[in-house]
Amino acid sequence: MVRNDIRNIAIIAHVDHGKTTLVDEMLKQGGVFRENQQVADRVMDSNAIESERGITILAKNTAVHYNGTKINIVDTPGHADFGGEVERVLKMVDGVLLLVDSFEGPMPQTRFVLRKALNLKLPVIVVINKVDRPDARCEEVVDEILDLFIELGADETALDRPIVFASAREGTATLNMNEPGTDLCPLYETILTYIPAPVGDMDGPAQVLISTIDYSDYVGRIGIGRIKRGTLVANMNVVKTNFDTGMVSPPLRLTSMYTFDGLRRLPAETSSMGDIVAMSGLEDISIGDTVCDPSAIEALPFVSITEPTVTMTFSVNNSPFAGREGTYVTSRHLRARLFKELQTDVSLRVNETDSPDSFEVRGRGELHLSILIENMRRQGYEFQVSKPQVILREIDGKKCEPIERMVADVPQAYAGAVIEKIGRRRGTLESMHGLARVRLEFLIPSRGLFGYRSEFMTDTRGDGIMSSVYEKYEPVKGDIPHRSVGALVCFEAGKATSYGLFGTQERGTLFITAQTQVYKGMICGQNSRPDDLVVNVCRQKHVTNMRNSSASEDSLKLVGVHPMTLEECLEFIDDDELLEVTPQNLRMRKRELNHEERARAAHRSKAD
Repeated sequence: MVRNDIRNIAIIAHVDHGKTTLVDEMLKQGGVFRENQQVADRVMDSNAIESERGITILAKNTAVHYNGTKINIVDTPGHADFGGEVERVLKMVDGVLLLVDSFEGPMPQTRFVLRKALNLKLPVIVVINKVDRPDARCEEVVDEILDLFIELGADETALDRPIVFASAREGTATLNMNEPGTDLCPLYETILTYIPAPVGDMDGPAQVLISTIDYSDYVGRIGIGRIKRGTLVANMNVVKTNFDTGMVSPPLRLTSMYTFDGLRRLPAETSSMGDIVAMSGLEDISIGDTVCDPSAIEALPFVSITEPTVTMTFSVNNSPFAGREGTYVTSRHLRARLFKELQTDVSLRVNETDSPDSFEVRGRGELHLSILIENMRRQGYEFQVSKPQVILREIDGKKCEPIERMVADVPQAYAGAVIEKIGRRRGTLESMHGLARVRLEFLIPSRGLFGYRSEFMTDTRGDGIMSSVYEKYEPVKGDIPHRSVGALVCFEAGKATSYGLFGTQERGTLFITAQTQVYKGMICGQNSRPDDLVVNVCRQKHVTNMRNSSASEDSLKLVGVHPMTLEECLEFIDDDELLEVTPQNLRMRKRELNHEERARAAHRSKAD
């Protein structure tokens, strides 16, 4: 049976190509908001970190109505680190809208999400967004997209669908790039025409594949998925099973069920094949589980998720300031929180280590793990993390490392500096084109990108754009220098003084200001030379009975103080250093706080 009253689509794209902005306009023109209602920009980015950073982290469901048809929409992240969110929600939909920026064209994540959609045989509607940009190059971008389709092995039907030219910000769409649009009706019509309606057995036993997990303090875990077969009724008995594990639960009662409409979840007594629903009452429901009628227990296979490429060690904070600022500080708290994250993040892996106070956490990239760290510190957790490391694999007897495809758009004057830096980091230039602005495409080891983003912004004077996505595993390329400068390490515990910092700042760049509490072995700045330097930032000015004729000593001015963000700290720390994370502060420190012990260990390593 075919349900012509419904369409299920996902919006996929590279980061900052306008997915969430387009969803905003689809909601507005779909009648979700009142005429005079004040609506925040990117209303789907409801998470606090999403609002602050202007990025989408979690895939979210919504729905609009057009000409009697309900269009279920899934807004997905654009960052490669959150590709697992995209991979799993594609099992919920019958087609995708692929957004491409009218100037940037196809980017690394565009290739990644399009490959996933084509592998699942999903129809793709290409939307060229931001056509109102003064530097838009729509004709060239169309050719680049067609080349990408052919490169990824798309069939002829994928190339026959029309291309929509849209301005998400203005809320307009058109099928002719030379004729400006007035609203999004051409986009809606294209969706209804080229995205197939759900097809399945409406009268068979119920079957739902869970693709997303939500949580409520009132009803507990909420499973979100698409009904593949039959009809669900509130309060009916169901069982959950899993294709990979083969487990089957005892009968459970479906206590409540909701469908999506705009930004709301509406209670539903019954939902049929093709609907996307949220269900509660199913204890320990997980992503990839199948909820089905007890009379027909049949598990559905789930999409294979790309494996993590980066690992870090999360451990209990053991610094001199441990327990002062956090609410949850023990290994029990840390373990419970990390394993809870596994229930909603399919790309994450958490492993026990030899120490009960440490856990190995694997993710898709530095950003993926840094968002987890930021969420945990905001929830009151206190812990420490190690430098990110790539995950090596042995393939055909050779040790291999992950390689990423990196694309950089830079002014021509800075292209040489970027190529030189990437070359030092074992990257190879694949292509280069453009005049005033040059697009450079590299294949570079993942570890070569650690700590490079800040250098890239400096080399391009803040005018460059870079992004990368995992490509493949290749044999290890060789040594890559991580940090060309050393650290300024605190000599003793106490409170940093203006006098002590003033005498230290000529040695490099400071990370802390006066009155900051420090401890022995804590990193307070970046040395201008390659070696670490122990400095006394707590030094007090000696009081004498001599009167100074000038006021210069009373007006000590600190220059070059650079407070470090979480990402900058993760890029800066080395193998022998840790990052102490608390709800109030980020502190970099040496693993061994004692200066003498560090000196002896360095001497022994040189002797060996």
